Amino acid sequence: HKISKKGIVVDKAKIEVISKLPHPTTIKGIRSFLGHASFYRRFIKDFSKISRPMTHLLEKNSPFIFSNECIQAFRTTEAPILIAPNWDQPFELMYDASDYVVGVILGQRIEKHFRLIHYASKTMNQAEANYTTTEKEMLAVVYAFKKFCSYLIMNKNIVYTDHSALNYRYPWSKNYAADHLSRLENPYKNVFDPKEINETFPLESLNKKKKFFKDARHYFWDDPYLFRTYADQIIRRCVAGKEAIDILNACHSGPTRGHYRASYTAKKVFDLGFYWPSIYKDAFELVKRCDSCQRQGKVSQKEEMPQNFIQIYEIFDVWGIDFMGPFPSSKGNKYILVAVDYLSKWVEAKALPTNDARVVVKFLKSLFSWFGTPKAIISNRGTHFCNDQFSRVMEKYEVTHRLSTAYHPQTSGQVEVTNHGLKRILERTVGENLASWSDKLEDALWAFHTAFKTSIGCTPYRLVYGKACHLPLELEHKAYWALKHANFDLKTAGDHRKLYLNELNELRDQAYENSLIYKERTKKLHDDKIKNRIFNVGDQVLLFNSRLKIFSGKLKSCWSGQFTISEIYPYGTAKLIHPDGC
Repeated sequence: HKISKKGIVVDKAKIEVISKLPHPTTIKGIRSFLGHASFYRRFIKDFSKISRPMTHLLEKNSPFIFSNECIQAFRTTEAPILIAPNWDQPFELMYDASDYVVGVILGQRIEKHFRLIHYASKTMNQAEANYTTTEKEMLAVVYAFKKFCSYLIMNKNIVYTDHSALNYRYPWSKNYAADHLSRLENPYKNVFDPKEINETFPLESLNKKKKFFKDARHYFWDDPYLFRTYADQIIRRCVAGKEAIDILNACHSGPTRGHYRASYTAKKVFDLGFYWPSIYKDAFELVKRCDSCQRQGKVSQKEEMPQNFIQIYEIFDVWGIDFMGPFPSSKGNKYILVAVDYLSKWVEAKALPTNDARVVVKFLKSLFSWFGTPKAIISNRGTHFCNDQFSRVMEKYEVTHRLSTAYHPQTSGQVEVTNHGLKRILERTVGENLASWSDKLEDALWAFHTAFKTSIGCTPYRLVYGKACHLPLELEHKAYWALKHANFDLKTAGDHRKLYLNELNELRDQAYENSLIYKERTKKLHDDKIKNRIFNVGDQVLLFNSRLKIFSGKLKSCWSGQFTISEIYPYGTAKLIHPDGC
């Protein structure tokens, strides 16, 4: 079917195949054709009457003679335009019965013209064909109301008839629009006016009505109150308006209520014997507005800001540094100073006895001598990184020092992930001898350098040196490289090395692309889980104290304020003003 401003019409492209078919020559062919044509019977007036010559051939012991009447019925494919029902207007039902067919029409008056909504007809069986004229007319009425039950129920209906006996017995309207479906043409079929289709569908309205009557049986009136009986046989009084809000407030923030979340608050209302339809929605809004509840909430992942990743173009341009420890003393060392390159994931680490500025500066000078002066170094706000001695070294080598957000380690996430990886390796290698971790640190770094990193698509060693890191295991177990490549003469080995170096730039470009794709995918996974919060200048907000998330204080709220947003900056940063002007 096609739906347009004119109404519902047959899709001619779909019935073109049927209209071009040769007429059936077997009983099976007739059944197949009638089955396809029946799909459009709501559009075809007198369908049962038209198809009767062919349906007669399906009767038992009937000779198969495809007569001119059958051919004429086969070629009848005209169908008018139907309209969608308007549920604010009464429905008009016209019916009639001939000797062997019952036909009904459902429609409505639009600008005084009768418009069709649905055709329906059926062929009488042998018993029904023996009914009297009045019984056949009543059969048509019963069939019409059964067929169009979903339209007629709970709506005003007008039934037209031309049968004098029924018109005398029941005060129905006289059928001016049609004598009956099987005999009379619709006089208004050529004067229908186009009109917008009412988009209220019958099933939606019908389901609402059914639900209303199903729910209504649970209520009863005991003056002056309305009550509802539940499946648990508890009778609850129905309340509304200010009374409902007062009850909800008492159940949430009263002396014995405990500021529970929305679902528990609603259950308290139920337990006290009260009910209204929007109780859960109102409870949710109440908890959302409750100042005490909001000040005790935590920041979950869905309340985080969108992720902004750091993408580096060249290896060793940006390093992240951080301390691990303190650990059990190992040869006088208690800390590990870790530095990681943001692009290649290359890690340098050193066991140290202290975590002061002096050892940090010494480590950085050694790092610069090996890998060159970087463009930036990212660290947390620890005193070993934020001091005059560290600042002088940064200024001397013209390196930018970037600080992560306080109590927010995700800002320097790369070095935090590296710390976790090194710690995991050491935990599995030191065994019970915890004091041996400083001896195992070099082996842990070697394992880290030769491990495949998904974000860059290769190992850090290969990305830095342009070749695989060959391990003793390859020589011991005769890997292909050990058998075929380890004993090359100098010229052949040199040619292979030149080839690897030529491929190094391409390898690093590919690592950059892999890193970008990986970080974009990670950002999407993260951002899909968070709420899309938009803050505007003038909004009243609470400020979360990140320090209390790590060093929690008993019975102390993690939120302070209220504050007013005075300015909005990129990446979710905002300037806040306290009501007293601070």
